[in-house]
Amino acid sequence: MNTFATPAVPALRVALLGCGNVGSQVARILLEDAQSLQARVGARLELTGIAVRTLDAPRDVDLPRELFTLDAQALVEDADIVIELMGGFEPARTLILRAIGHGATVVTGNKALLAQDGPALYEKADAAGVELCYEAAVAGAIPILRPIRDSLAGDRITRVLGIVNGTTNYILDQMDSTGAQFADALAAAQDLGYAEADPTADIEGHDAASKAAILASLSFHTRFALENVHCEGITSITAQDIAAARADGYVIKLLAIAELLQDQAGDDGVSVRVHPTLIPRTHPLAAVHGAFNAVFVEAENAGELMFYGQGAGGTPTASAVLGDVVSAARRLVLGGPGRTETTTGHVPALGIDTVSTSYCIGLKVKDQPGVLARIAQIFSNNGVSIETMSQQINQTDDGSATADLRIVTHRAVEASLDATVKQVADLDVIHSVTSVLRVEGV
Repeated sequence: MNTFATPAVPALRVALLGCGNVGSQVARILLEDAQSLQARVGARLELTGIAVRTLDAPRDVDLPRELFTLDAQALVEDADIVIELMGGFEPARTLILRAIGHGATVVTGNKALLAQDGPALYEKADAAGVELCYEAAVAGAIPILRPIRDSLAGDRITRVLGIVNGTTNYILDQMDSTGAQFADALAAAQDLGYAEADPTADIEGHDAASKAAILASLSFHTRFALENVHCEGITSITAQDIAAARADGYVIKLLAIAELLQDQAGDDGVSVRVHPTLIPRTHPLAAVHGAFNAVFVEAENAGELMFYGQGAGGTPTASAVLGDVVSAARRLVLGGPGRTETTTGHVPALGIDTVSTSYCIGLKVKDQPGVLARIAQIFSNNGVSIETMSQQINQTDDGSATADLRIVTHRAVEASLDATVKQVADLDVIHSVTSVLRVEGV
């Protein structure tokens, strides 16, 4: 009787750094779905430990206590794949560099670290011949980075714009759909867990700016950092702005935008920016509600593409993390080379003043003859064309009258538009500039 030995199934040691909302779900999936993951990878994914700051901290997922450790360094040095979900700059950066130095594949969702120091980390990973994977760093469960890096690698992306922060989208959507003031919409977002107790990173646009830097780096094969991103948040948006936008057929969204432009010399450059933006209600991004995310990509040959889905949350983001883990693990099993960055060129970052866009400007002015002519003259002097203008007359308590003007311009260079607004604001017939918003999608 012949006896055939069952071939041993190889194992890949997986170290998990961090066990918060996302990390705990990643650990759960690695343990509960071990057999199906093994079938997809061709090797066992052995969770060797979970590095945490506090062993007995309360957690949403019941995990074996023996997996937890305070010694992240030792865990990293004994791993084939390191999943970093600690967040923040340190000790995450040091641990990632140590993992790379030991030849481990790194999977991370740390968009702040990648935006701040990504270029240096990519360089270290390239030099070591290991993979640094980060699909979960942008737009949660939405598969956006892999399609940009792989599916569109043979195309030329010209523009990426998207809603990449669920908290701000929820706030603006509540203001639009219910008429809520900013503070009330923010409080509702905090009650639902969309916004942190300190929501600064979201509402000031910093989170979206980190993601914009990552999207721009992949789309234009150049390493952009956070310092290359022009960033404005949504704290100045009022219920009046939202209502006026609705009346004009627009919706206000916080957009991350990266686009290929030409500078004054005719050379290619890339503008990377985050700011509140008016978009027509007919645009696909206008239909993104609640805390959902969406990214709109324009490429020379593929045309217009949109990716939509859950942009945050433990389970959706864990899905993106595991996608990177399985892909990288499969490559390790087959013995193929680690995927490195395709940042082979260098396209300079352009300042916001070089961008061509449209403005919607709100003004409170004196209601008297000649006001519109004086405003129009300043626009003309700066080479800015007015597309539409509307006004509403308001009676004041002393019997005088003011007018609320809303002016939408044709596309012009940002520097000219900015100079126009500043000169108009200095007119003695202007009470105040109530809002200045950029317009996209027209």
